[in-house]
Amino acid sequence: EVQLVESGGGLVQPGGSLRLSCAISGFTGDDYTIGWVRQAPGKEREGVSYISPMDGVTYHRSSVKGRFTISSDNAKNTVYLQMSSLKPEDTGVYYCALSDARLEIVAAMDEYDYWGQGTQVTVSS
Repeated sequence: EVQLVESGGGLVQPGGSLRLSCAISGFTGDDYTIGWVRQAPGKEREGVSYISPMDGVTYHRSSVKGRFTISSDNAKNTVYLQMSSLKPEDTGVYYCALSDARLEIVAAMDEYDYWGQGTQVTVSS
């Protein structure tokens, strides 16, 4: 019933920007956390950015701080990941995921209740 649908991925040159979107539907809870989790080829999944849409609190991993911005439009039930100054090492499949736990727990554990299908981000010349 809960659906998360990512969009916005694609091919971009180093230094470029992309905005990813995550459309959320079917979730009836009042408190939740959205995480953006990426998986580079041959690598384990890595949580990169998190948001608590109810209060707007956000957190980013150090490797993307200053380059990525996460935000939510609660009226549209959509979470965004604005990625700037992209590097080749940012390449990977980016997943939007939802947890009913609070942000600090999600950021520590990277465990989620629902996942989107992923969207490919490729940073290459």
